[in-house]
Amino acid sequence: MTERICVVGGGAGGLELVVKLAKKLRREQDVTVQLVDKNPTHIWKPLFHEVATGSLNSNHDEASYRMLAKKYGFEFVLGRVTDMDLESRQLTLAPVTDDDGGDMVPGRVMGYDTLIMAVGSLSNDFGIEGVAEFSRQLDSREEAERFHKQFTAVVHRVNSGVDDDALLSVVIVGGGATGVELAADMHNVAARLREYGFPKFSSDRLRVSVIEAAPRLLPRLPERIGLSVATELGRIGVDVLLDTQVSKVEANRVHTRNGDSYPADLSVWAAGVRAPDFLKAAGFPVDRLGRIEVAPDLSVKGHRGLFAIGDCCAFTAEDGTEVPPRAQAAHQMASIAARNVIAQRRSFRTRPFVYKDFGSLISLSKFSTVGNLMGNLLKGTVFVEGFVARMVYLSLYRMHQSAVFGPFSTLLIMAGDRIYKSTRADVKLH
Repeated sequence: MTERICVVGGGAGGLELVVKLAKKLRREQDVTVQLVDKNPTHIWKPLFHEVATGSLNSNHDEASYRMLAKKYGFEFVLGRVTDMDLESRQLTLAPVTDDDGGDMVPGRVMGYDTLIMAVGSLSNDFGIEGVAEFSRQLDSREEAERFHKQFTAVVHRVNSGVDDDALLSVVIVGGGATGVELAADMHNVAARLREYGFPKFSSDRLRVSVIEAAPRLLPRLPERIGLSVATELGRIGVDVLLDTQVSKVEANRVHTRNGDSYPADLSVWAAGVRAPDFLKAAGFPVDRLGRIEVAPDLSVKGHRGLFAIGDCCAFTAEDGTEVPPRAQAAHQMASIAARNVIAQRRSFRTRPFVYKDFGSLISLSKFSTVGNLMGNLLKGTVFVEGFVARMVYLSLYRMHQSAVFGPFSTLLIMAGDRIYKSTRADVKLH
């Protein structure tokens, strides 16, 4: 009887994990490795803000799960998990529909022997009125593309309007990495619009406001990074509002608890994260944010054959610190989870996960890149900015591609990217 190892979620951690498992178990005929995801393709989540602004063409940078399944020998299952039975080890998948609402694939129930949850996280609106209805939450490629369409439509309206003083107002709630990188990239795109047939538009007609409840930007990163980012955003014209909490979001306005309100042709909610609700409903042990609580080896507490990695995983280190929801954490978890899944099925001892923080980098589009690097070779924390920081930031994506496609294929992709960019527009405006 074939053993089924199922990974739910093809994000940064989930995709790297399924590739590692498929490589290690490829010669074992009695094992099938499966990946379940609601989308047919993968895009690295830290790039969603560039999809939203049009700096990145998602059709070019996407990776087909079916292509990767063919390359590495795993099975890809298209579908969204709606229910789980942990006792009978079954997943319920919703029907897959086309753009017209017709069923492409009916709803299904599929079994598994070992399950690894890698479903990522969602934005946390904290129950604030109007967020779900009127703000974009860049949790997925679809949301990023919807924002891009709205952004492009408003640019057209402002450019063709009779009022030469009209502004495009964007309010970003949340001063974390997504919020500040989106704010900077929007100014970068706005400065290029005249080159692409929008003669009335410039960065002077773009008003971007970043609202952060904490006393500084990037509150989970070293203070020097937050201060540097705030200075750069101010230089390029972004309004930064600190110690400010949002009370309500309307279709064209964002209200704060201190009684102020800000016009918003577009609003983006990037103020916090939580795990998908169905995890708690399925019976997983979860923390206050709905994340799955795991043992030191990333197995789900109280459930043999269940693991969790990435943003949906609540992992607390021995010193009491929580592992942050970052791509580098998901990357490291994928490596140890692959080893432990195989070790458990062979009745070997599993290894505890130890998170190593190699630092954090924030890209402010063409304007600047800042961050800190950490590691044994550096003997502490080193603050970096400018060209060096930019090269390290870009290398993170290439490392992810190398883990998924392999080093040689990544070199070919890099060469192809250079050719593609030389024959395509720098900004997507459709």
